[in-house]
Amino acid sequence: MTTAAMRAQLIAYLADADDKKITGLYSLLEELIEEKATKGLSADELNILNLEREKYFMGDGISYTYGEIKELRKKNAS
Repeated sequence: MTTAAMRAQLIAYLADADDKKITGLYSLLEELIEEKATKGLSADELNILNLEREKYFMGDGISYTYGEIKELRKKNAS
């Protein structure tokens, strides 16, 4: 079986699985999921990211749309 076929079967299974099974599977994979999400960031970068995230959720942070980011990059490149 190819990995593409495996992915398709897993996605189909997860779509219909009950909450208990989803919770169990997630707990098995949680460490790998978090590792992938933070891969390449140093401890300092993660701390900064977490602080900014907390500020955002408290209503004090700033967020940008993709279009705003593109404009900022153009201005900074000039």
